[in-house]
Amino acid sequence: MSKQQEISSETDQLADDARALMTATADVGGEKVGEARKRLAAALERVKEVAGNVRDKAVAGAKAADEAVHEHPYQAMAIALGVGMIIGYLAARRNRD
Repeated sequence: MSKQQEISSETDQLADDARALMTATADVGGEKVGEARKRLAAALERVKEVAGNVRDKAVAGAKAADEAVHEHPYQAMAIALGVGMIIGYLAARRNRD
């Protein structure tokens, strides 16, 4: 399971738990409980909106990267090689110390 799927699954589970809590406390009276339920509902809506925005941006970024790699394959390979060499150098240097 990818990290994005894991985060999405966790977010969905949190939302389900929050909805269950709201349902369980539906018959509980009191001003503070009602206020807390409203805040929780608003927070759930904000989380859904933010998660949707993040997902949309991630998909757009992946599509842009895919398109760039297809348009310039040799440059992409050279960049990947260079980044790999830098990471390898830094890892080897860290292990030496």
